[in-house]
Amino acid sequence: LSGGKITVCPCGLGSFPSFPSFPGLSFQSPRMEAVALYSFRATEGDELSFQKGDILKITNMEDDPNWYTAELLNRKGYVPKNYINVRPHIWFAGRISRQVAEGRLRHRECGAFLVRESESAPGEFSMSVSYGDHVQHFKILQDVGSQYFVWDEVFTSLNQLVDFYRGSSIAKERTVYLKDPENSHRQRPHYAQALYDFNPQHSSQLGFVRGDVIDLLDCSDSQRWKGRCHGRMGFFPPEYVQPIYH
Repeated sequence: LSGGKITVCPCGLGSFPSFPSFPGLSFQSPRMEAVALYSFRATEGDELSFQKGDILKITNMEDDPNWYTAELLNRKGYVPKNYINVRPHIWFAGRISRQVAEGRLRHRECGAFLVRESESAPGEFSMSVSYGDHVQHFKILQDVGSQYFVWDEVFTSLNQLVDFYRGSSIAKERTVYLKDPENSHRQRPHYAQALYDFNPQHSSQLGFVRGDVIDLLDCSDSQRWKGRCHGRMGFFPPEYVQPIYH
C-alpha cells in the first residue's frame, strides 16, 4: 500500500497501548504468533477481522509501521499492530551467521538454542542448539503448505515447533530438550490469556472463558492473581492462564 494504512485505535482507549517493536526482523520474518487484545472488524477489503483472544499468525511486520499482515482460519489480511501483542521470542536471533551462533552458544548448557535466518537460503531458517560439548545446527524446512518441520512432525508456526522440542528431543542420537537461556529476564506480565474456563465460586473471584485476555492487576500472590476482564475485577488461580510477556 503506497503511503501506508491509517492507524486505528481501540474504542474507548485514550491512547495507543505500547507494545514492543522487533528491530532486526526482515520482511522474511517467520510466522510469529500474536494474541488479540481487542476485537477488530475490517472496514477495507484487505483487512482481517478478529476477536479478542484470537491467536493470529503474523506473516509480515515490515511493510507498514502501523499494520502487520496476518493469517487466521485460512484468511489473510492487514491487522492493526496496536490491537495485538506479538509473543516475544528471546530465541529468534534474526540474520546472524553460523559462526556467530556458535559463539553465542558455546559453553552454554545442553539444550540452549536460537533460531536464525538461513545464510545459504534467504527466507528459510536454521536452529542452532548447544550439545554442551559442541553446537549442532538443524535446517528448519517448510512443506508446500508453509508448515515448518525438522524431522517428521510438522507445525504451523515456529512457536509450535520450539514448544514441541522443549518436551521431545531435538536430537536423534542423544536426548536434547530445548531450553531458554538461563539468564533470560522477563518483566512482570501485564496481560494473560485464559487457558481454561474458570467459573467463580465466590463474588470476589473473576470468571472467564478459554481465550479471554485478562488485564493483570496484581501477581504478587502465587496462589491467586487479581485481574480485570469484560469490565469486571476479581481473583483467579494463576494456573488457569498463560502470561503474555512484553
